[in-house]
Amino acid sequence: MLVDTHCHLDAAEFDADRVAVAAAAIQAGVGLIVVPAVERANFGAVASVCREHAGCGAAYGIHPMYVQRAREVDLDILRETVLREHPLAVGEIGLDRFVEPRDDAEQEFYFNAQLRIARDASLPVLLHVRRAIDPILKQLRLCPVTGGIAHAFNGSRQQADEFIKLGFKLGFGGAMTFPRASRIRELAATLPLDAIVLETDAPDIPPEWKAGARNTPDQLPRIAQTLASLRGISVQEVAAATTANAAAVLPGLARIH
Repeated sequence: MLVDTHCHLDAAEFDADRVAVAAAAIQAGVGLIVVPAVERANFGAVASVCREHAGCGAAYGIHPMYVQRAREVDLDILRETVLREHPLAVGEIGLDRFVEPRDDAEQEFYFNAQLRIARDASLPVLLHVRRAIDPILKQLRLCPVTGGIAHAFNGSRQQADEFIKLGFKLGFGGAMTFPRASRIRELAATLPLDAIVLETDAPDIPPEWKAGARNTPDQLPRIAQTLASLRGISVQEVAAATTANAAAVLPGLARIH
């Protein structure tokens, strides 16, 4: 069995064939899918998807690229949702230093507030870390949480080691499948295997063989095969290790059926 630790199955891109997409994932051996929210407006959609599709578990949070649409009351709604729904994690949260225009102070306000919500609920976090790893590590040291996943990790080995020290796993997916992605592939090949989890970020970050097309969670086995090839081990070893890693960092997965 494989675990897709980051898949936006609630996204509009799946409205026409979500049932078939979820069924194809199960058929491919993807037994569990983590579905993170990105703003208050899609908390309900995430909850519905996870009720209606076997093997799906929710995370709730406000993504840094959506904070310009957020209001402070949304943080109260998030806290209430976390207490009521007992999600797998608080996420997708973090910082984004890539997209322009942006308001760094506003992003940091919402990130810090959501770290406190996760800490108070003893929940892990799903982190968006694009070009913002060092400021995120700084905030995690100021407000420690019970670990989590650095989604779509693309930092240095030193930064990876710092996340690992803080109890985090690192998410690898479609970006790793491109031969020119030398830094990501080097990390995937050399990091401790117990630090790695797999993800698709579907419908985004498609693998090399689906470049330019919609990504889907049934691509995870081929992504796992890429990791196996990079490390020189069997795909069965990759599946066993990454599933165990996901279960360790997201204990709530044990409740998902």
